[in-house]
Order: sequence, then C-alpha cells, then structure tokens
Amino acid sequence: MNYEQISLDRVDDMVKLWNQEIGTDFPMRKKLLIQNSFKDCNVLMEGSFQVINENGELVGLVISKKYAELNEVELNHSLGWIQVLLVKKSNRNKGIGTELLKRAETALSAKDAKKILLGKDVWHYFPGIPDQYGYVKSWFESRGYHFDGIEYDLLTEEKSNKLQLTDVSIAPIAEKEDVTQLLSFLHHIFPGRWEYEAIKYFQHGGSGKEFILLKKKDKVIGFCRANGSDSPQIAQNVYWAPLFEDGLGGIGPLGLDPEARGNGYGLAIVKAAIAYLGQRGFKHVIIDWTRLVNFYEKVGAHPWKAYATYSKNL
Repeated sequence: MNYEQISLDRVDDMVKLWNQEIGTDFPMRKKLLIQNSFKDCNVLMEGSFQVINENGELVGLVISKKYAELNEVELNHSLGWIQVLLVKKSNRNKGIGTELLKRAETALSAKDAKKILLGKDVWHYFPGIPDQYGYVKSWFESRGYHFDGIEYDLLTEEKSNKLQLTDVSIAPIAEKEDVTQLLSFLHHIFPGRWEYEAIKYFQHGGSGKEFILLKKKDKVIGFCRANGSDSPQIAQNVYWAPLFEDGLGGIGPLGLDPEARGNGYGLAIVKAAIAYLGQRGFKHVIIDWTRLVNFYEKVGAHPWKAYATYSKNL
C-alpha cells in the first residue's frame, strides 16, 4: 500500500469510494468534495492522505484540518479536525485506518493542536460520526476518542406562514447597508464561526439573499440563513440534497441578540425562513447540527439524521 498526500487528480476516485461506502446515506458530489476538501485553505496537507493499492486503486483516505487563516475572526487555534476517514470495506481490518489516523494525529500535534474533533471542521461534512455507524464509533473509542453527545439534522415539510409582528421587520437582505449591518451584528454578538461563514459567503459571491434579517427600529437584532440549491455555495444543510428529487432547502444558523430573546422572535424568523424557501420552490427543509429538537418541533421539524460527537485531547 502506498500512502500519498491527497491529490485533486484523484478527486473522481474519492467521490467513487465515498459513494460506494456511504453514498446511500450521504451522497457525495464532485463539486462538494472540491469545495470542502480542496478549496479550504485550512486543510492540513501533511495530515491528509490517500491510500493506493498495488493495482493503482484508491482504497482509503483521511483529511485533517487546522485553522490557518489570518483574519480578525476569533476561532480556536488549538483545535484540529479530522474531516473524514474512509477505508474501502474489503480493505478494512488490515491496519489501513489505524495508519491513516496515526498520520493525521501526528501532523495535527506537530501543528500544536491540543484537541482533535471528529467533524465540526470549517467546511465540514458532519458534526460528528453518523450515529447509525456503530462500528465506526467503537473503532474511534478504542483509539482514545471521547463521546461528547448527540447532534441532529432535523427535517420539516411544513408550509409555514409568517407570524404577523408589528414591532419588528423580517426580510431577506436587500441593500448593501444590510450586509454591513449583518457583519457588524455577527462580529459583536456572535464572533467566531458564524461570522467567519458569513464573511466567506460574501467573499464567494453571495448576494445576500440567503440571509434573513430581523430588525427593530432599523437595527439588526437577529438573523437566519436560508440556503437552497441555487445558492452560490453548497451550504451544510443542503449537502445531501441528492436524496430529495424535488429539491431541498436549509435553515441555519439562527441567532438573536440576547436582549431580544423571550419575545417569540426566534420562532417568527424560522417561520419566515421556511415560507421564504417555499416561495423559492423548496418543499423539504433541513435544520442542521442542532440539539434544539423541542424548539424546532414547533415548525413541524423532526430528527432526520443523528451524529455522535467525539473528541480527543493530545
């Protein structure tokens, strides 16, 4: 077996391997793989490998990440991530996965990572191990990874109507001034990942239509992102859109100014987002990476996918 750094030349083989092994549950697309695993400058190449057998066939891969960008957004530089570790079923139990994990952990440690998360990376695929893959969970547990809880992707097909509120306005971004207000709001109220993702969205050509703003007296006090297949990026809550023949929309993240909570604004903006996605032709809506099942049940959402989260201290 040859262990080589991942290469874009093998991207078609990676998509094929992924879909052979887990594509029924999580169908991979070439565009998505390139977006999340090659165009992200946080990929740690010295900790990302592909395994080629004696016949020149790709039989395994691991992709690790360490936050490397220099900007004003505050992200935890002590974290490392393993985005994906996948070995062809017929080649398992031969030490390939163990070797890939060892190489990824060694590279992350060399870059001063103090803790490794499985998934949850910037431009991630999963917020943890898909919960139905019990053997994968046991495999990582036997290698020192600690279970940290369950996250959910929720699905709703409810045709929601906007709540009529007289003291606030809820509408998609329409003006350049709205973009400035949103980024300022995120920087002050939700610094970190949500701010980072919004900045990246606009850097990659986003027009703003994916962001719904909640305003009171012309001041942003909340936001909700509403994604679809017509968005400039493949956003996390529509990764698995190929499972839905008639299209998929996605909601999240969602955030309110702490001083504005307790007034029903959160439910109002979610209902507005569902209605907005319905107007754009999306019947099915995913709310990704959340534990707030009871809250989203109010808009007819129910668990669709579950993920077991894991971490390991180095």
